[in-house]
Amino acid sequence: MSLSKVYKIETERLLIRCYEPADAPILLDTITVSIDHLKPWLPWALKEPTDIDTKIDILRKFRGQFDLGEDYTYGIFNKTGTELIGSTGLHNRLGPSEREIGYWISVKHINNGYALEAVCALTKVGFEFENLSRIEIHCASANVRSQNIPRKLGYKLEKTLTNSLTSHGDSMVWAMNRTDYDSAAIRTTPLKVYDIIGREITNY
Repeated sequence: MSLSKVYKIETERLLIRCYEPADAPILLDTITVSIDHLKPWLPWALKEPTDIDTKIDILRKFRGQFDLGEDYTYGIFNKTGTELIGSTGLHNRLGPSEREIGYWISVKHINNGYALEAVCALTKVGFEFENLSRIEIHCASANVRSQNIPRKLGYKLEKTLTNSLTSHGDSMVWAMNRTDYDSAAIRTTPLKVYDIIGREITNY
């Protein structure tokens, strides 16, 4: 099990960072206003909305998993960190040196390209800083907005899993290998990454 070096990422418009328990109020508000938007596509959203103490517990879990190298969930914030735009992650659901990127965007911020910008950043971080060999993105086949993200970034559709998301329909599996990334246009996307104490990492 490898520990992630990257706790914070800065893109052109976004601040993507490891969650803290203190983010519970803003996470609760963001999910609550977006619940009808999220429920058709995300199984966990069917249990929402929950209360503030539940959000504190889940964020403590996210932070603990991050520090222990078990899983890596990030909040997507505006550049100043004052508004939560959505959430993403490099999830340990696959084999060694492989991750799955998940993402959702608040209903207040859809159609602004934020998911594309965040997933592009995590793809770059995954291959250039975490030395991954493969990244996958899974999304419901009926969710056209979501499947446009891997398509635009150069991921390849490998298969569709029938009824893999139960009530949420079939799931499309998009993938990118390191060799594909090495020739992808997104390699030139500028970003800054920082470690757990805020030091900029420049090893690429």
